[in-house]
Amino acid sequence: MIRLRYYLREIGRNLYRYPGTAVGSILSLTLIFLLFDLFWVAAGTSNRMYQQLLTQVQMEIFVSDNLPDSVMTPLAGAIADIPGIKDVRYVSREDARLELTRLVGTDLLTEYDTLNPLPRSFILDLDQSVKNLASMEMLDQSLRQISGVTDVSYSRDWLSKAEETRSMVTRVGMILGLIILLTAVINSGNNIRLMTRARGGGYGQMLLLGAGRWFLALPLMLEGFLLCLLSAVLSWGIVLFAGRKIAFSQFAIVMPPVGDIALFCGAAALLGFVSGYVGVRKLLR
Repeated sequence: MIRLRYYLREIGRNLYRYPGTAVGSILSLTLIFLLFDLFWVAAGTSNRMYQQLLTQVQMEIFVSDNLPDSVMTPLAGAIADIPGIKDVRYVSREDARLELTRLVGTDLLTEYDTLNPLPRSFILDLDQSVKNLASMEMLDQSLRQISGVTDVSYSRDWLSKAEETRSMVTRVGMILGLIILLTAVINSGNNIRLMTRARGGGYGQMLLLGAGRWFLALPLMLEGFLLCLLSAVLSWGIVLFAGRKIAFSQFAIVMPPVGDIALFCGAAALLGFVSGYVGVRKLLR
């Protein structure tokens, strides 16, 4: 209990004697954490939009003109038996004509009343687990092996670019996290090192009186813990406040779960404890 009071008194004394250093450290760390928070929210929002767009991804299979209409039902059954396909919808020539008319606003086939040149096809609704480029390429190969299938169409280019973008966002997040880690450690460690140097004489006297090095260093390490924790909480407070005030008509901002935010603040506090050790390591020698 006596040690706890000493630790709290030392932390309060440092913050009282060097308020500018403490406030500057909190503000700089808040800006650093805020940058990561905004990236986290942007990544979560873009991922939600990506998942919503994936629900609209379908495959369309075009069949040969030589196949009679009587084999369409057995062919649909054979296609539906392939793993990853949830539903199969047959599109006749007339259905294709009606869809084309709906898209362009006029019937372009008025001169083809007796012979409709549009191909017949099947539109496939896929399981969510196969809505990725690798799985859809494998499914494409399997479908092309079915007799009577002439072509398979799906959003291959869009999927390729979307997955490449997601991979790039992940790499940027890792690099940004590493930069923030190093910056926070250096920033907080330097501030604590300045406080240690300012009180170097007092620490030297306490060492001569028999005080342990860890006993002297722990308040400074706890101070780093506290500063980073306050900065992380403040940064998320800014993000959550802004999230309530800002709204977009095209999409909704996705905030991380409260548990993940709490884990982030805890990790930031632990990072501050480590940075405190970096700042006082010379004192421990």
